Amino acid sequence: MIRKSLFSVFILISMVAFSAENPSETKTAKMPDDVKAIIDKSCFGCHNTDSKNDKAKEKLDLKTLDSLTKNKMIASLKDISETIEENEMPPAKFLEKNPDKKLTDAEKKILMDWANSEAKALMK
Repeated sequence: MIRKSLFSVFILISMVAFSAENPSETKTAKMPDDVKAIIDKSCFGCHNTDSKNDKAKEKLDLKTLDSLTKNKMIASLKDISETIEENEMPPAKFLEKNPDKKLTDAEKKILMDWANSEAKALMK
């Protein structure tokens, strides 16, 4: 009984130590409410695991963003910022049918600032 308890404690301590040594596996992107609202309005419909748009969800699945390794998450955040800055998302063809999904300049700035800030924080 004591051996099992000691073994369990050892495993738990090992897991905590491993997490501390490998922060790339435990980092998550923090998403403030204003960012989440914009993403829900203009991005999440296509960029999620359940989307029918295979190309969009393959490029970026917002449901699994937090499960990415630190390096992949940083790359995804940088891609988000660059794509928005270059006015590539949401795509013009999509906006023809869904003009309400268009990002305002203020929304673009919020998303780019968030993505850049999170990427920078993850690089520390």
